[in-house]
Amino acid sequence: MIPAHRNAHSATHYSGPRNRRRTAAAAAALSAALLLSSCAGGSASSGGGSDEAGDPVTGGTLEFGRVAAVTDLDLNQQITANNAFAIDKIFEPLVSFDAEGEIVPWLAEYEASDDGLTYTFTLRDGLAFSDGAEVMPADVVYSLERHIDVGGPLPLEAPIESITASGEQEVTITLTERYTPFLSELASFSNGIFPENFGGASEEEFFQDPIGTGPFAVEEWDPNGDLTFVKNEHYWQEGKPYLDSLVYKLVADDTQLQQQLSAGQLDAIDDVPAANADQVDAGAGTVLSQTSGWSTEQVFFNTQREQFADERVRRAVAFALDREGITQATTFGTAEVANALLPPTITDSANETVEPLDFDLDAARAELAKSEFPDGFSVTLMLASGDSQRAQIAQIVQESLAQIDIEVEIEQLDIAAFRERFFAYDYDFMLNSGQSDAPDPNGFISFQADPEGFSKSYWTHYTNDRVTELMHRGRVTAEGEERTEIYREIQQTLADDVPYIPLFFPANLKATRDDVHGFTVLPNGSVRFEDTWIAGGSR
Repeated sequence: MIPAHRNAHSATHYSGPRNRRRTAAAAAALSAALLLSSCAGGSASSGGGSDEAGDPVTGGTLEFGRVAAVTDLDLNQQITANNAFAIDKIFEPLVSFDAEGEIVPWLAEYEASDDGLTYTFTLRDGLAFSDGAEVMPADVVYSLERHIDVGGPLPLEAPIESITASGEQEVTITLTERYTPFLSELASFSNGIFPENFGGASEEEFFQDPIGTGPFAVEEWDPNGDLTFVKNEHYWQEGKPYLDSLVYKLVADDTQLQQQLSAGQLDAIDDVPAANADQVDAGAGTVLSQTSGWSTEQVFFNTQREQFADERVRRAVAFALDREGITQATTFGTAEVANALLPPTITDSANETVEPLDFDLDAARAELAKSEFPDGFSVTLMLASGDSQRAQIAQIVQESLAQIDIEVEIEQLDIAAFRERFFAYDYDFMLNSGQSDAPDPNGFISFQADPEGFSKSYWTHYTNDRVTELMHRGRVTAEGEERTEIYREIQQTLADDVPYIPLFFPANLKATRDDVHGFTVLPNGSVRFEDTWIAGGSR
C-alpha cells in the first residue's frame, strides 16, 4: 500500500557513484544474462507516441517531471510513491507484476510445492548487480532477512520458517502454513535484492549510493531537488534500458508540470490533473497516458476524535456526500465511482456487490440525530496543498456537510507537514488516497483495516474484531469462492462502519511528448522506464 503521492523533507545532497566490487562478474556471465531477455516481463506501451513508431532507438536523456523529491532510497523503510517509484528503478524483486497486474517471474523462475509451503526460486543465469558483481543466492537470503528484521511500512508478513541458499542459483523459502498472497507480497519493491552485507559498505553509505539489479543506477541525487539515473550497463534484459539517463525533475505543482511538458522542457510528467486530461490529449506534441490503477480516493476519519469515534456521525457524513456528483465534478470522466474500498482491478473487489451508504440527506440527518452530536459540530478537514482536485473535493465536502449542521474548516498544508500531522493522528478528518502495490486484496485490506499493522488502519485507528478475524482467514484461504466471500464481507462491513469513505477509483493519468515511446505504466502508477525510448535519441 502506497498512501500518499507526494512528500518532501530536508536531507543532505549526495552525488556520484562508488566504484564498489565484490568478485567481478565475467563478461561471459553478462552475455548469458542478456540471452535470457526474451523471458523479461515487460509489457506493451500504455502511452507515449504511436504504436507504429518503429524499432526502439538507443540513447538520450528523458526528463520526467514530478511534484515531490526523492528523499530516501532505503527500500525496506519507505512507502510513499515519491520514493517507492525511484527505489523500483534500482532494486528488483524475485517476482513482479505486469501492466495487467499478473504476477510474473522477474529475477528468478519459481516453483511451489503442492501443499503451498515451499517455494523454490532459480536465479537467472549471469544475473548481475549494476556494479558488475554476480547476484548470488546469499544476496537474496540477506536482502529478504534484512526486510524481515527491519519490518518497515510494507513488511514481509508471510509466515516464513526459513530462507536458504539451496543451490548455486537456487533459494528456497519455506512457510509454516499456506499463505495465499505470498507471491503478490514478494512482488513489492520493498523485497528488492541487494548485495549481502551491503557489499562491504555501511548501511548509511549503501543507501546514499545504492547498488541493485534494476535498469538504472543513481548518478546524482539531491533529496531536496532532482535525481539523475544512468543506465545499468549490466542489466539482465537484453538491450535495455534504451535510455542513457533518466532525470526525475522536481516541479512545484501540477500546473507547472503541464506547462513545462507543453513547452518541451520535460519529456514526460508523473501526473495530469483530470481537469486537464482532454487538453493534454489534444495538445500539439503531447500524448496522454490513461490506464486503470490500484488506487482509491477517500475521506479518512480519525476515530480517536470524539465526533468521529461515533459511528452514527461517520454514517451521517457518508450519507451527506454525493459520491457520484463528486466524481463527475472533479474527475471529468476519467474515474469510476467507488462503492467499495477495493478497486475493480484488485482481485476480489466487491465494488459491484457491496451496498454503500448512497447520497441521502434525510438519512444523513436521521443518523446525526441518533448520534452524540445531534445539533452538529465544527471540525477541520485536512489535505495537502498543491492538489487542485482535492481542493475542489474539500469545498464540496464543506458545502455538503453544512446542510446537516456540520461546520467544516479546510486546512491545506505542505506535504511534509501534512504527513507529519496524520502520522501523529493530529487531524479530524482528511483527504488522501490508498494505493496498492500488489494485485492481491490482502495488502490493501491489511493496510486500511489492521489495527495492529504499521498504519493502524491507515491512521484512522479503526478496529473491528470481525474484520480482523476475516482478514487473517483471507490470508490462508485458497483463491476461490470462499476467499471472495471473505473479502466481500470485509468490504461490506467497512462500508457500514465507515472508518473512511471511498469516493472514486482514479485512472493513472500521465503524459509524454509525442516522440517518447514505450511508456509502460503499471497498475500501481509506476513507470517501467527500461521500456521507454525517444525517437531520434537525445534532443
